[in-house]
Amino acid sequence: MKYFVASDIHGDSYWAQRIVDAFIESKADKLILLGDTLYHGPRNDLPAHHAPKKVIEILNNIADKIIAVRGNCDTEVDQMVLKFPLMADYIYLVDEGQVFFVTHGHIYNPYNLPSIMPQGATLLMGHSHVAEDEELESPDGWKYRYLNPGSPSLPKEDSVPSYIIIENGKAELIQFKDQ
Repeated sequence: MKYFVASDIHGDSYWAQRIVDAFIESKADKLILLGDTLYHGPRNDLPAHHAPKKVIEILNNIADKIIAVRGNCDTEVDQMVLKFPLMADYIYLVDEGQVFFVTHGHIYNPYNLPSIMPQGATLLMGHSHVAEDEELESPDGWKYRYLNPGSPSLPKEDSVPSYIIIENGKAELIQFKDQ
């Protein structure tokens, strides 16, 4: 399977459409959303193209292709309007023997690793709005990969809009073209 991973849309219809267009162009089987899909939360400014109802329409059109986890700005009310499950705190994904612990990042993160994440796994999360790909070490001394696609609508720390492609057990952080 081929997976396209994005995070932290925060109700921005322009970026929701860009994500879906890039997903379709990539010919990925599934779009994994790492949370904070419709709303921006009290700590963030409104995204430039804030239109949650339009984002609902864009994403519901491909609901059968979406796997999602809950972000700190996602609520049960959001689940009432979205046609794909959104309320899981994490997903345990195994692709070609490589384990990906998929989460938003507000609960599980490099400072609070999940106990079920094995050595050598990849922690795949959003939340920080900063695109990152690095090898880290757990408090117990084992290494893991930390991957974050950042936020296309509200990037922070000079981050650029990015996404992740997972295929054949390998993951790659890719910047959007024409930002």
